[in-house]
Amino acid sequence: MTQIWQQFMLSTTHQLRLFFIALQFFTRIPIPQWVGFDMAWLQQASRYFPAVGWVVALFSAFIYWLTSQWWSPAISVLLAMIAGILLTGAFHEDGFADVCDGFGGGMTSNKVLDIMKDSRVGAYGAIGIGLMLLLKFMLLVSLPISEVIPALLLAHPLSRLFSCSLIWLLQYAKHEGKAKPLAQHMSGDEFGIACLTVLIPMLALLWWHPIAAQRILIAIVLMLVSAAWLARLFVRKIGGYTGDCLGAVQQLTEVACYLGLLANVAPAVSA
Repeated sequence: MTQIWQQFMLSTTHQLRLFFIALQFFTRIPIPQWVGFDMAWLQQASRYFPAVGWVVALFSAFIYWLTSQWWSPAISVLLAMIAGILLTGAFHEDGFADVCDGFGGGMTSNKVLDIMKDSRVGAYGAIGIGLMLLLKFMLLVSLPISEVIPALLLAHPLSRLFSCSLIWLLQYAKHEGKAKPLAQHMSGDEFGIACLTVLIPMLALLWWHPIAAQRILIAIVLMLVSAAWLARLFVRKIGGYTGDCLGAVQQLTEVACYLGLLANVAPAVSA
């Protein structure tokens, strides 16, 4: 029994270590020193990419709740969005902008990859990320006030799960890049863990704040269609995905989630 307990503790500690590594990779949150680092752990940590979404969602939701005590819902939504961007260092937004530039201006696979690798933001990227953030803001403001926090808590983890599906299903498209150590491959078991880290807390969330099943279904369908469309585009143009592609899927599916949750909902009326 003692040996079984020790093995359980070792396994639990390792899984916690992998979560902290994913948290360090995708956010600016400092992690405990005992976690350490190994390149192999970084590869395995991709299973907790969606779980990091819960951390970002909870922080953004807290900022929304806190600021709503003093300011209007629109200002609180904007501050919550800023908080999430600061927490992640605009990691996914940057990826979305790079994809807009690369796929908007590149005619060949190599040109697309070269443009995405360029740290400068072009017209496609600036216009794309500007419209994306504006749409995200408008959707959140249009939700009933009581559903903004549940929407944030649903969209962030789910969008990262759809992004994670590219790691599971597609091939990495180039030999160098910031996502390669994390995301070269994901097994079915690892993707299963990623699903559980989203679905189990999501069920608890929906028990706490029920949302019509029809709207949840619409949101998931829109997210699936968005992710599938981007995945098909990535495979056709560059033969797979890059780290920027993961960011683009996360951003687009997050917006798709808000669109689905807003279906058949009357605009919120400010007090």
